[in-house]
Amino acid sequence: MTTSATASLRETGTPIIAIRNLQKSFGSNQVLTDISLDVDKGEVVCVIGPSGSGKSTMLRCINVLEDPTGGSIVVDGMDMTDLDLDIDAARTRIGMVFQSFNLFGHLTVRENLTVAQIKVLRRSKAEADRVAEENLAKVGLSEKIDAKPSSLSGGQQQRVAIARALSMDPDVMLFDEPTSALDPETVGDVLQVMRNLAEAGMTMVVVTHEMEFARQVADRVVFMDGGVVVESGPAKDVIGDPQEQRTKDFLARVLHPGQLG
Repeated sequence: MTTSATASLRETGTPIIAIRNLQKSFGSNQVLTDISLDVDKGEVVCVIGPSGSGKSTMLRCINVLEDPTGGSIVVDGMDMTDLDLDIDAARTRIGMVFQSFNLFGHLTVRENLTVAQIKVLRRSKAEADRVAEENLAKVGLSEKIDAKPSSLSGGQQQRVAIARALSMDPDVMLFDEPTSALDPETVGDVLQVMRNLAEAGMTMVVVTHEMEFARQVADRVVFMDGGVVVESGPAKDVIGDPQEQRTKDFLARVLHPGQLG
């Protein structure tokens, strides 16, 4: 992805996410080992790798849904591991979309998008409604604003979840396998919304198994295995011409014949 908007966002040269020597253990199980990774403002980074490689754990450490065991994570100047940091305030600047949609079933779509705006950002109901309507339009679901989540398909619910995250005006969006729980026919709509966000210059870190999406949209692809970054670079290199044997073995399992190279 190369746009003038994205280029202008990167003029500062300072990464919006700076991960240094990140470690995470669950008891004696070392899940992440010495991860260091920078993400520039406006960059789209797709993280790929086998199940259990630590991809989702790394993502959850960025906004401290998991407490790192060691290392540091700085997001837009905020040290996320600083014990004095107002973590709730910091998280308002980091949108996160999960595998499951996590919508409030008893609330309408409108209420799902406005409740945190009103309670956390202290917006008026009128302003929260305006922002909700704007972001629902971005994901193509304006007509569903007064529907309950139970009346929506999985893909529609995930698009509502994306709109809800956008309604908090985040600086960064994190996506943890956002299409893995969806029926195949709804995956494309969600991926198109993410493409649109990328083209608009949103900083995105996407843990995904959608190799074609990574190939087409990512500025950089990071391959993780065994809790470490094995290979990182442009999609055409990591997916099209991997250098590490572990990357080659993984892609040989997940790509259709002819997609490699």
